[in-house]
Amino acid sequence: MGLEALHQRGWTTFGQDVAISDWVAHVQPIAAQIASDPKHITSWLRYGGTWFVGVNVLPNDPRGQLNGGPVLAGPAVELLTSLHGPLALDRAQISVMYPGYPAYDGSESEAAHRYRELRCAAHVDGLLPDGPHRRRYIQESHQFVLGVPLVKSSEQASPMVVWDGSHHIIRAAFKSVLDTVPVQDWSEIDMTEVYHQARKDCFEQCTRVTVLAAPGECYILHRLALHGIAPWGNEAIAPKVGRMVAYFRPQKDNNLHEWLNGKY
Repeated sequence: MGLEALHQRGWTTFGQDVAISDWVAHVQPIAAQIASDPKHITSWLRYGGTWFVGVNVLPNDPRGQLNGGPVLAGPAVELLTSLHGPLALDRAQISVMYPGYPAYDGSESEAAHRYRELRCAAHVDGLLPDGPHRRRYIQESHQFVLGVPLVKSSEQASPMVVWDGSHHIIRAAFKSVLDTVPVQDWSEIDMTEVYHQARKDCFEQCTRVTVLAAPGECYILHRLALHGIAPWGNEAIAPKVGRMVAYFRPQKDNNLHEWLNGKY
């Protein structure tokens, strides 16, 4: 695993590490408190109460430190630092899945809900739907996705899934449009059709794999990897607080060219 897997497959996992375990032990109770706060529930609980989205709700500093606890460290952080330089982490997303995900609550169309169920709402981060027709533009250029599980849960408890090697297809598709456009204009280019076709190509050509990790372990997804969250299974096992993961997706100013053409 490691850099070779990240380059070839678009994702990699890291085994048990004391630094990650210490960070999780400190952060998990704080994250659970955040996810049970009525104010945050009002803002972030979706899909009939089955997903607490929690984007950027953890008030960590750029090193991942929170309330005097440990900084985020270990082999995954060392690899990312070697690739991107000293990390400036964003505030972590605290994503919590509950039994029944994704319950239909009318917040999205029936077609979108079927896609969520059948294709795990597969997406590439940063291409957010815009306007009533949900056109896709590059709005966020993340450096990577770092997932740090905060609780132990089974494989059926709405795990992360990724389409193996999909970042190669996504990159080639995006470059076919953007290589002839000045980088300062990329955010104005409607990527909807090329993005939808690239997703279809990934479904046809790439194997969907489940990314599993326990507390003390973590994983990295390539910024262009097609990924999503699987539905909650009938035999899923997770604690009462739900299947809880902290995700870091930092951005860097003026890094659009690196986002598409970076060295991995």
